[in-house]
Amino acid sequence: MASTRLFSLLSVFTLSLLLTTTDASSRSLLPSHETTVLDVVSSLQQTQHILSLDPTLSSLTTTTTTIPGSDPVFLNSSSPLSLELHSRDTLVASQHKDYKSLVLSRLERDSSRVAGITTKIRFAVEGIDRSDLKPVYNDETLYQPEDLTTPVVSGASQGSGEYFSRIGVGTPAKEMFMVLDTGSDINWIQCQPCSDCYQQSDPVFDPASSSTFKSLSCSAPQCGSLEVSACRSDKCLYQVSYGDGSFTVGDYATDTVTFGTNGKVNDVALGCGHDNEGLFTGAAGLLGLGGGALSMTNQIKATSFSYCLVDRDSGKSSSLDFNSVQAGTGDATAPLLRNSKIDTFYYVGLSGFSVGGQQVSIPSSVFAVDASGAGGVILDCGTAVTRLQTQAYNSLRDAFVKLTANLKKGTSSISLFDTCYDFSSLSTVKVPTVAFHFTGGKSIDLPAKNYLIPVDDAGTFCFAFAPTSSSLSIIGNVQQQGTRITYDLANNLIGLSANQC
Repeated sequence: MASTRLFSLLSVFTLSLLLTTTDASSRSLLPSHETTVLDVVSSLQQTQHILSLDPTLSSLTTTTTTIPGSDPVFLNSSSPLSLELHSRDTLVASQHKDYKSLVLSRLERDSSRVAGITTKIRFAVEGIDRSDLKPVYNDETLYQPEDLTTPVVSGASQGSGEYFSRIGVGTPAKEMFMVLDTGSDINWIQCQPCSDCYQQSDPVFDPASSSTFKSLSCSAPQCGSLEVSACRSDKCLYQVSYGDGSFTVGDYATDTVTFGTNGKVNDVALGCGHDNEGLFTGAAGLLGLGGGALSMTNQIKATSFSYCLVDRDSGKSSSLDFNSVQAGTGDATAPLLRNSKIDTFYYVGLSGFSVGGQQVSIPSSVFAVDASGAGGVILDCGTAVTRLQTQAYNSLRDAFVKLTANLKKGTSSISLFDTCYDFSSLSTVKVPTVAFHFTGGKSIDLPAKNYLIPVDDAGTFCFAFAPTSSSLSIIGNVQQQGTRITYDLANNLIGLSANQC
């Protein structure tokens, strides 16, 4: 009898010990190899850090400088070069009272960008001619309506540009920050004299200060390659308009572009914007890395480029590299696909997802470009949150929700997000793995912080995917963070290398 009672007491004590050493809400329904750990404390600490970051105290926000030393060498198409890459919030001071308002602002910008991308592709697929589109002008615009026919959309909102690099323009070279954008082809900077220029961290470029600045004539092939152009006194004019109504207007010209101490390239075509209005902030302009003829990648004849996007709340930097590595050296590779209707965007061969080690049931046709040019999946560094065609999103979310039934649910929905959790009482939590699967058989697991992100500083985390009614899916920068993405243009491959920032 005594031995039985002792055994019972020991059993109760053991069970009690197990329950007190393991938080019930952090226990997983899955074996350990099908889960990963989210560091809640670290994520929340970063929400405080980014709000307290003062760009004016950063070495990044120095005034425009002339690049010193000996004259940089001229680059050829095989020359490797590397630029530092910085997140938006290391350059632009936060105007938000708390982290939640910052997140909501980011998501609003993000929605404008996605609307611009989907509209641009829809116009290309439907063959809408620019003469059918209405110009966007006001009475104070430097160029009058008869000078330029303007589309409603010919790109995506630069307000959601989240990453910047510093390059030199002109001779002598003046350094300035440029937004990195794989969803745009046209390079442009703000220029004096300004009809309307937004605030940037560097002085506005004065083309009169550059001995190599040359306006392009209306008959120049670069002018003919513009989606929207006009002519005044035999000078080529450009305009690029964005999904939120933002636009840049000015002279289309060429000048020398210098990549730090790596070297320089002569006669790069870029817009010299005298009227730049909308959500642009901080940077001097835009570095177009799209697949079109006028993009920086094509103008310098790069065979590849790669970047690694650090967590934009971390305040750290990484790099943008050209001609440095082939895609096959990464953890996973995927086909780099092209859309015959539009050459700007980089499509990737995506076959599906797995959650907790289990394949999610999604028809492969959901991710395919159809015969008209609609659909497919693009990689975009300027879009934040990955958008999935509604059927694919619902299947992915439902699979994740099924395996997180033990986790405490948070607010039912916040902006784009419909699946949120309350991790306020946890320091870490085990969650199901989420993996991308690519055509060709390769896959890559995402870090937990790339799909469960804080939306406030109180411990609310949301599943960072969103549905779209469009047939186009977009892999955004939240899911790309911490992975070096290589665009092997010579071999039509995308390479993904985890933890290579």
